[in-house]
Amino acid sequence: MTVINNATLKSVIITGGNTGLGYQCAYNIALSSQDWHIIIACRDPEKGIEAVNRLKTETRNNNISTMELDLASLSCVRKFVTVFSTAGLPQLQAIVCNAGLQIINGTTYTSDGFEMTFGVNHLGHFLLVNLLLKVMSAPGRIVFVSSGTHDPQQVTGMPSSVYVNAHKLAYPDTEVSDESAALIGRRRYSTSKLCNIYCTYELACRIQKETGRNITANAFDPGLMPGTGLARQVNPVVFFVWKYIMPVMTLLPINAHTTKKSGKALAALVINPELSTVTGKYFEGLKEIKSSVQSYNRENAKDLWKTSVNLVKLSRDETILSL
Repeated sequence: MTVINNATLKSVIITGGNTGLGYQCAYNIALSSQDWHIIIACRDPEKGIEAVNRLKTETRNNNISTMELDLASLSCVRKFVTVFSTAGLPQLQAIVCNAGLQIINGTTYTSDGFEMTFGVNHLGHFLLVNLLLKVMSAPGRIVFVSSGTHDPQQVTGMPSSVYVNAHKLAYPDTEVSDESAALIGRRRYSTSKLCNIYCTYELACRIQKETGRNITANAFDPGLMPGTGLARQVNPVVFFVWKYIMPVMTLLPINAHTTKKSGKALAALVINPELSTVTGKYFEGLKEIKSSVQSYNRENAKDLWKTSVNLVKLSRDETILSL
């Protein structure tokens, strides 16, 4: 990684920034200004390098680099933070927690033994953000990519999210069920998106109360984005429909968008000066709206936070927030 010495730059880390929504977010930030140094954090170093080279060519902005990050490994998350903190990169001022997955062909686990969807979509980002707060400067912005699928009142075609407690999400009951693996996996996804909102609201509250620093935390719903890699595990017929037919839905007046449109909106949550002090909010694209009724359950949010602290073994010297 090239060390950047330009003192006028500020860093933004985008997880999963090598493809889809994350790539488009990086693209729009790169176009907006030469003042940002964009770090594409992704699991595959080669794909990260490819994305960086494309972005540099498309935006004519050379302030872009990549770092390896596997959110399914807590030790890898800690290594990422150590490398970033000692790499001589510009001061960190934004984190976009974008990477995520949906598993519909059975239960799989992270290297630390957590159910994979919960482990990657929530726990990996939870640890990453807490560790990076120590090196983040104000004004700073943190954005969690959630989804309208978290809300049972929205017609998304996804099963309703179900939150009992965080421990059950990390270590789910895998006894024989009448439900299909696909249904279980899709529910885990929608529930992980609810967890992203719980985490956002709790983080915003703790930063305000405990630090007084101008570091904001908001959640973002990109809407349905047909054609993305989220459906890569479905059967060939369904994948064909998702990839080549459903994109027509982006032309309709519903919450369905291309990755380009949603990526531009996501970038705005990082760079729009009018949002510099907005925190603890939920955005559907560029519009601030209310999230689901259950997403404001403070007891659930506290349970998620405290359990996550224990699961990732977060220590007092690793974060500026209370445990």
